[in-house]
Formats: sequence, structure tokens, C-alpha cells
Amino acid sequence: MNDQRHDTPDMSSSVASPQAPLHRRGIKSYVLRAGRMTTAQTRGLEEVWPRLGLTLDEGRQDLDALFGRQAPRVVEVGFGMGSSLIEQAERHPETDFIGIEVHAPGVGKLLDEADKRGLTNLRVYREDALRVLDECLPEASIDTLQLFFPDPWPKKKHHKRRILQPAFAELVRTRLQLGGTLHMATDWENYAEHMAEVMATVPGYRNVASEETFPYVPRPEFRPLTKFEARGERLGHGVWDLIFERCR
Repeated sequence: MNDQRHDTPDMSSSVASPQAPLHRRGIKSYVLRAGRMTTAQTRGLEEVWPRLGLTLDEGRQDLDALFGRQAPRVVEVGFGMGSSLIEQAERHPETDFIGIEVHAPGVGKLLDEADKRGLTNLRVYREDALRVLDECLPEASIDTLQLFFPDPWPKKKHHKRRILQPAFAELVRTRLQLGGTLHMATDWENYAEHMAEVMATVPGYRNVASEETFPYVPRPEFRPLTKFEARGERLGHGVWDLIFERCR
């Protein structure tokens, strides 16, 4: 479902203060919900996790040692059930991928699929993304961070829960290599506007959009089209992509 309103978010109330990391202020961008686990998802968590799963307790990662090579690195925050991330990892064996998701069914499904397809270029955290970025990923260590269809928290009083806040964008910038990109996509126009306005306040980024489509970009071919998104397009729903490059 898309938010077709064109009102501009009230940034004074909807954007959390950047003075402290979000996870240390107790603000969560997600709500953990209980869900049934399928046999395949349970198998992923029990049998595949020991090989592909990562934890906060491991601390700061040496990504070259973790993957056993030097390669481009992509991190996806909130991969849901993992279909897009699996497709990318299978399509690009020359690139290493790290997925971060808190919901067990999605993590289990991703791990099960990765194992069935024999993927070796994928690792997974079942943790709060803010803590993973802050505590586990080295500075200037990744080429792309993907934030696809995050929870829009549509009610104005909940906008502070949106993951895209100045503090998050600045943390991501420090983890991106110079020239690396933060790629976001949403099907809520109000959230797309929020993303554009937040990013305009964070120094060290350059919006790569052309004058014709600014501040958005057409969906890049490298971002898989999900079944949900394809259905939305058939119904006339919009999707907005934004890509920002670390320029300093």
C-alpha cells in the first residue's frame, strides 16, 4: 500500500536528534512479532546458521578474513524474507553480501535458500542493524548499503521510529568507502520525501539523481523487482529509489 499524499514531513518533529546513536536512546525502528516457523526456516536457523550466521559477540569483523578474499561488499539492512538478497548474491558471485534482519522467519528462510543454492558469498546477522554498523563493521569497509522498503511508520507521532534519521545516515557514511553508496527504496511517497529531506541535512553525501528526476532515480537494473513491487506497479502504485554517494 502506498501513501499518495504530497505533504512535506515536519522535520522538526519527525527526525530524531542526531546527538546520540539511535540504539543508545532506546528508539527502535522495528517491532518484533511472533511468527510460525516452517520446516525449511527452522532448518536454516539450526543447520545453516553455524556456518553463515554472525553475532555481535564476535566484535569488529575483518571482512577479508571473514570471506577469505578481497571483494566488493554490500550490506542490506532489513532484508525481510530475503528473496532480493538471495537473487543478488546468486547473480553476483564476485561480490560479498551481508544481510541484517531481526525477524527469525526471514533469517531462517534466507539461510535455507543460501544453503540450497550453494552460496558462499553471503553472511547474516540477526541483530539490530544500528548495533551491527556501530560495533561490527569497520570504517570505510563497504561499497553499498541497501535499505529497501523499510517500515514507513506512517503516523506522524511514529516518524521518530523511522530508521532513516541523521544519526543513521552519518553512521552509514563512516562505514562506506569513499565513492560508496547508500541506496534506499520505498513505496510510501511521504517516506521518500522524508528520506530526501533527511539526507539533505547530512554532510558528506552527494545525491546521484539527474536534474530530470531529482531527488529520485529510476529503479536500477541491479535492484531486483520483488513480487510485491511488481504487483504494486500493475496497480499503479509508485516506488521511489534514492541513491547517495559518499563524497568525503
